[in-house]
Amino acid sequence: MHILLVAPYFGGSHRAWAEGCARHSSHTVELLTLPARFWKWRMHGGAATLAELLRRRAGPRPDLVLATDMVNLPALLGLARSELAGVPAVLYCHENQLTYPLPAGEKRDLAYPMINWLSMLAADRVLFNSQFHQDSWFRALPNMLKHFPDCSHLPLIPGVQAKAQVMPIGVDLRALDSAAPDGAMDGAASDIGSSDGGDSPPLILWNQRWEYDKNPAAFFRALDELAARDLPFRVALAGPNVRQQPEEFDAARARLGDRVVHFGRADSDTYRHLLWEADIVVSTAFHEFFGIAVVEAIYCRTFPVLPHRLAYPELLPEAARTLCLYEDFEGLVTKLAWALTHPAAARETAECLSSSVARFDWPKMAPMYDAAMSDVAAS
Repeated sequence: MHILLVAPYFGGSHRAWAEGCARHSSHTVELLTLPARFWKWRMHGGAATLAELLRRRAGPRPDLVLATDMVNLPALLGLARSELAGVPAVLYCHENQLTYPLPAGEKRDLAYPMINWLSMLAADRVLFNSQFHQDSWFRALPNMLKHFPDCSHLPLIPGVQAKAQVMPIGVDLRALDSAAPDGAMDGAASDIGSSDGGDSPPLILWNQRWEYDKNPAAFFRALDELAARDLPFRVALAGPNVRQQPEEFDAARARLGDRVVHFGRADSDTYRHLLWEADIVVSTAFHEFFGIAVVEAIYCRTFPVLPHRLAYPELLPEAARTLCLYEDFEGLVTKLAWALTHPAAARETAECLSSSVARFDWPKMAPMYDAAMSDVAAS
């Protein structure tokens, strides 16, 4: 089967997902993309540009279209009707513009979640990257649709729910193995992390975006509390940063001083080594539809301290949630302090959790994607 994967915002996790699909699928996956910038314009105008690219392509007629949530799918199907008439379409939702949290003081523009909604109506199958994502979308959707004056879309919701399915993101976890310490892949815990067998204090890792929705203020407040208790730790502040002046990160770096052993986005090699060196990975996010960065860290035997909400509970086996998930700020500090003062127990838990996220590795996820695509094409 020839799949045309359409991604008008081809960057970051969207790009990693698309390239992973193409690399690991048993089908032929052709990428049709636009650069990852101007996301609002991509959602409004990208369909016209993509349709023009479709008209110019020399490849065979696709058997199926797999489009990301940044595509205005009905516009694309209409503008490329000669090339895509009768071709089934699957919409993959990395995110949505209805339940994505906004910065303080910003009002939601319903034009963008309406593009998401109309794309779901046009698709033959709708895939969400987590159960939390799917549930939160359908909880919020009726209130959005009630904003409009007549011809209610509310009766259409059950039809979209019937064709919706959870399909987690595939992650290239095996690529991280190259940086593993000797013996790590054989379960030799003593060679992993800084708190086992070394003199360095435990390493806490921040590997998420330096953005408001990841709530770095709460993270740094927790580190300040740990420092005030005179608990030994180091911190690596990695992850993508799109801002010229990340003020809360700069201020924390000044306060924490020599505890900060890495500051700024890490290149691929450095990032892989930080994952394996870290003892604890932390999230304080307001928003997370899946959690690729956390999955990568857990795979590398890093103990997770995560909110008991969003998509995070889905990443962990139920038996580990009490130990790793916190309810409030006090719980965050308590769990961090426990992990710092019980390094052997935290490491043992991290060893066990690694295998629980290995299910997201692309070689295991790709057959699930392939089966879903084949099912849609055969319908």
